[in-house]
Amino acid sequence: MTTDSAFVIVGGGLAAVKLAEALRGNDFDGTVTLIGTEEHLPYERPPLSKEHLLGKQQLADFTTAPAQWYRDHHVEVLPGTTVTAIDRDARTVTLPDGSTRRYDKLALATGSRPHRLPIPGADADGVYELRTIEQSDALLALFGSARRLAVIGAGWIGLEVAAAARTAGVEVTVLETQRVPLQAALGTRMGEVFAELHRANGVDLRCEVRVAEITTSGGTATGVRLDDGTVLEADAVLQAVGARPNIELAGNAGLAVDSGVLVDEHLATSDPNIVAAGDIAEQQHPVLKRRIRVEHWANALNQPAVAAQTMLGRPATYDRLPYFFTDQYDLGMEYTGYVAPAQDASVVIRGDVAAREFVAFWLDSGNRVLAGMNVNVWDVTDRIKELIAGGEAVDPQRLTDPSTPL
Repeated sequence: MTTDSAFVIVGGGLAAVKLAEALRGNDFDGTVTLIGTEEHLPYERPPLSKEHLLGKQQLADFTTAPAQWYRDHHVEVLPGTTVTAIDRDARTVTLPDGSTRRYDKLALATGSRPHRLPIPGADADGVYELRTIEQSDALLALFGSARRLAVIGAGWIGLEVAAAARTAGVEVTVLETQRVPLQAALGTRMGEVFAELHRANGVDLRCEVRVAEITTSGGTATGVRLDDGTVLEADAVLQAVGARPNIELAGNAGLAVDSGVLVDEHLATSDPNIVAAGDIAEQQHPVLKRRIRVEHWANALNQPAVAAQTMLGRPATYDRLPYFFTDQYDLGMEYTGYVAPAQDASVVIRGDVAAREFVAFWLDSGNRVLAGMNVNVWDVTDRIKELIAGGEAVDPQRLTDPSTPL
């Protein structure tokens, strides 16, 4: 690449700034432009439902790089700007005012947005969602005034907000369509661990229910009505029913998309001049031998290093295993690996589930480790990675015996 090469990054989150850092860290001396829809400099999102919502951190604490870094490294930032189109033939992106920016290489890190239920009352005042710092600020302010919060959805965001709200003394009802919280991510047995955790902390958790309507008065939410007619009163309602990747820009440009933007093991899209990273990247994973798309912080943190190398025309492969974590009340957890939604897997336990100090392993039919989850047990993630990457059958009895080193 020459000094007049122009690289454009579309996105304003963690993946975007990590791409800029990786390009400059690999001595790219052309122009780098970062275009993000939010007015803020890129920041990390996990604190929005964790430390920030507990009042322990402010935006400056989890802003990824200060303004001075962008100035020192000659990275142009266009905040509050949404790219409206990509012209792959001309190699330009179009901005809201109709102007264009030329690129030699383009990176897409457009992230995801909360899904909104198609039910009456979803747009009422007093209905919250969580993706941005402004939304986290609004929830934190709510905790100081609201007495009752209804949370629709018992996924990661719903449960973390519920934990923060209970810590602040708010009465919380969580409503979930599945048998247990986190059933899609962890299965029934481990989902029960989180059900017991929240009920022990005073949450009114109701599973296998469906919300038919967010009730309102004068345009403001007053609670929810279930499809069996039950009405639950609340001062505010949080919708936490999953996210949708922002892939419309890529799809409209003719890039290959499915549930995300399709990328290979190098994070290159169907256009060799465009890479994708973070929530939108649906990658052909070289270790797992399948396409996966993971909406978690670790991908946004780690994929940009590989995407930057690909933009620079250098060989690089993204082979890290999926990883995510959560903190709820006194429970801290890390999960490493991947179990496909329809994959047949058994769960074995090492440790004490009742005390919430254990490691759970997901095994396939051949007793190969697919994933591991450590709960209030630390410094085992590297061992779990080795067991998964080794791809060899293990003895379940030895695996669950704490006296046998992992």
